[in-house]
Amino acid sequence: MATHRSLGSKLRYARALKENRRIPAWVYAKTNRKVRFRPLRNWRRSRLQL
Repeated sequence: MATHRSLGSKLRYARALKENRRIPAWVYAKTNRKVRFRPLRNWRRSRLQL
């Protein structure tokens, strides 16, 4: 990440990066398949509103 970025926006970018993955299998089992998918966000195609 860029050095000249505030700590708050770095943390928000890091959180968005961690959220950008599949939902774990145990969530499917626990919610009886109510939670289907999370749309993956590509870092080039869609920008964060930060």
